[in-house]
Order: sequence, then structure tokens, then C-alpha cells
Amino acid sequence: MKTIMISQESAAGSSPSQNFPLDQWYVAGFSSELQYKPIGRTFLNQKVVLYRAGDGKAAALEDRCCHKSLPLSCGTVEHGGIRCGYHGLLYGADGVCVEIPGQARIPPIAKVRAYHVAEKNHLIWIWMPKVAGGLPNMEVPTYAHHDNPMYQWGSGMYHYDAPWQLIHDNLLDLSHLGYVHLKTIGGDARLHMNTPTKVTADERRVKVVRYMPGSTPPPTYKAAWPFGDTCDRWQEIEFEPSHLSIWTGAIEPGRASMDDPGRGGLHLRGFHGITPETETSCHYFWSMASNRHPDMPETIGKVLQQIEFTFDEDRGVIEDQYKNMLEFGERATWMDIHCDAGANRARRILKKLVEQNSEAVAA
Repeated sequence: MKTIMISQESAAGSSPSQNFPLDQWYVAGFSSELQYKPIGRTFLNQKVVLYRAGDGKAAALEDRCCHKSLPLSCGTVEHGGIRCGYHGLLYGADGVCVEIPGQARIPPIAKVRAYHVAEKNHLIWIWMPKVAGGLPNMEVPTYAHHDNPMYQWGSGMYHYDAPWQLIHDNLLDLSHLGYVHLKTIGGDARLHMNTPTKVTADERRVKVVRYMPGSTPPPTYKAAWPFGDTCDRWQEIEFEPSHLSIWTGAIEPGRASMDDPGRGGLHLRGFHGITPETETSCHYFWSMASNRHPDMPETIGKVLQQIEFTFDEDRGVIEDQYKNMLEFGERATWMDIHCDAGANRARRILKKLVEQNSEAVAA
């Protein structure tokens, strides 16, 4: 009989890729996704199963049974945990096997890695530690707009066959709207490219602010708000390593200052959770929240339909961009232009966070 030997390290699961920032919260999904079935996803090269435990709390384990390695996402969720769909081993939210059908003794090694997860503002977050089992050392991000009665919102997700930072580049540079999104949120391409852009940053965040007074309202804005021929438009983008918040909108010309936090008009609050799957693929969890004009109360459906169309356009551009980068190889070097300032700042932040992974390992 041939015996298969599995090392202790392999049995415990390998560490997340050092090519991504670790000791960070990442978006794992939306609360509404966790109902009765487990969900299998890969984050930072780690196969994870997400499920809602018997106490109603979200849980995450590595996606394999310690017996024969069938993905636990192929199993079923019970009050006591998640049961493997091969031989019925039952695991608690801490990753420890609590039942082996037909066998009273449970070996001490019968366990899999558990991940820390948290739910907040209808989002599920997963902590990806530098060291297996490492505890979160920062607060879970907040996105209060999901719970603000001022807004109606909807959400969705995409899988990208492209590195995650290409999506950061896209979202931090909205000058492309006039070329890529003519049918929805675009507008005059020359105005977008010539609009002054203010970029500020610290060790973890980048903020990009653009004001466009006297703009022609794009189709999505007209569908959601009774604008005339022109509007005063704003774009405020805030980047953090795991997600971006984008506040866009417009107000009737001259009605209020665009830097007034309490300004009226159409407000669109976009959440963009970009979580690496591998070095060459990623998950994109998005939501869009919109306020309502008193005379146009039921516009969120139109807004979401058009926003999703813009995301389809962006995905086509980014995946084609990455295919071309692979085709041209070393020749696919980039030159910078004025609209790259925000994206370049974000890349520097992520590069520094990745370097800190290596410093932690060396220490």
C-alpha cells in the first residue's frame, strides 16, 4: 500500500502571497451573498470558503477538507458548522473538526486554517495576515453610505482576468470618461482631459479631486436628475489599499459651491472593493448609491443599469490592455502623462506595503 505523506506546513496551508500587502482587511463579498450555501473564492492566492455559521455570523476557512482535500465549498452548511461533501467531516468556525461520522476519536491534527472575518455596512471583510493566524491590528473599514436613508443603492461583482492595480489606475483617473463612457457618465472628452486635478496623499491614502463647472450633463445624470443644458460637476476619489470610494455628482449651475460638503444636486456614491485573486486576476465588488430628486423618485434602477454598463466597458478596456501588455512583453513600457498622478501615488503606497512584508519576514 502506498502512503501519501503530507508535511505539517502543507497541512496547515501556505502563507498568502508576499506580492500583496498583508496585515490588511480586504473585501470578501456582500452580506447578502451568504445565505444557505458556502461560497468558494480565492484571495491573494489563498482558496477560501465563506459561509454563515449557525449563530448567523460570517465565517471563513481554507477551502479544503483535511481528510482528502475536497473543497469545503462543495459541502453543506449546518447549525454546527460546515460539513465536507465527501465523507462528512464537520468543521466549526475556528477550523477545528468537531465530528467524523462513524468515528468517535477526532485526531488533534483534524483542522484547517480559519480566517478572521467581519461584517460592516453590508460588506464582508477578510483579514489577510502576514503570519498564519495573525490577529487584526486595525479597525474594519467603514462605508456608512450603505446605511444612510438618503440613498438607494445596489451592488454587483466582477471577476477580472487582469492584475488588480490596473483597476486602481482606471478608477483614480476619471479623465478617460469622455472617451470610454460616451453613452452614460462621459461628457466632453476635452473638458475631462483639461480639468485641473488636485492630488493629495499620506502613507495609506490618496485623494483626487476634480471640479468641472459648466459641464454638459451626461446621459446617466439626465436620467436621474432634471438638469438643463449645463451643470456644475464634481469627482472626488479616495483610495485605500483594499478599496476606493468615489463621490461624483452635479448641481445646477451656480447653485452652490462644489467644495461645500452639504451641497445639493445629484449625489452618486460609488464603493469599489478590489481584492486580488492571483497576481494576474482579481475580484471587483462594487456598489452605487444615489439620492433621489423629489420629482424623479424611482431612478435607482436606471442609474444602476447605466453604471453596470460603464463597468462592462471598463472591464473590456482593462482586460484588452493586459492582453496587449503580455503580447508586447518588455516592449510594453509605460510613459506618464498628467492624469497619472493619482494612480502613481497609489502604486507607491502598495509597493511600500509589500516591501514591509519582506521586512517582517526578515525580522
